Amino acid sequence: MIELKYVEKQYPGSNKVLFINELVIRTGEVTAVVGANGSGKTTLLKAIMGIGEVSNPYGHILIDGKSVQEQYEQMAFITEEGSFLPKMTPLQYAGFLADYFPRFDRERYLKLLEFFELDADARIKTMSTGQKSKLEICAGFSKGAKYILMDEPFNGKDMFTRQDFLKLMIASMKDEETLVITTHIIDEIENVIDRAIVLHEGRVKADVTIDELREAGQCLPELMAQTAGYKPNAYKKFIE
Repeated sequence: MIELKYVEKQYPGSNKVLFINELVIRTGEVTAVVGANGSGKTTLLKAIMGIGEVSNPYGHILIDGKSVQEQYEQMAFITEEGSFLPKMTPLQYAGFLADYFPRFDRERYLKLLEFFELDADARIKTMSTGQKSKLEICAGFSKGAKYILMDEPFNGKDMFTRQDFLKLMIASMKDEETLVITTHIIDEIENVIDRAIVLHEGRVKADVTIDELREAGQCLPELMAQTAGYKPNAYKKFIE
């Protein structure tokens, strides 16, 4: 379980501030963190990962009751920035990961490389942005981590790759794994997540399970529009 309380963190390069009064992410769930650009999605994931200092000395982030630093081996952060060395090949990267993550699953890693059609012997620096992103997904899902945080994992991937990956992600998810995903691809993600957290201007504006959302007769895009105060007909005044 991930627990956040009174967490305050300034967005990089901005005066805006993320503030989480209280938030719990339960073990075994697939949770999507959604919101417009600048709403604080990436900042939230980085705070959970312990990247950068939080501003409020009375706030805390706990992973199964312990600090992030104590639980680092239980965490995997998948981001476009990557953790590989460009001169490595995916096979060499596997050796690097095995040294740092005792539970690294090499067999799972190689299967994912095959699924994404990545050449295990190619230099990573020669890969496209999309291929590097896929490589980071392979690594993140193979570290043996209990908590997998994914920041916009679908960037640079075509519709069919996204659909196949979503199916693979859910089918291969282990009982003890917890996924937290930031994404703009909300139409596709809605059918595979358990819960959605909607951020707007650094605050949690909605926190619902997908079952609750459906019972209310809503879909995720509608909830996002509602919480952001989006006015679909506002453009008309500029063309009338």
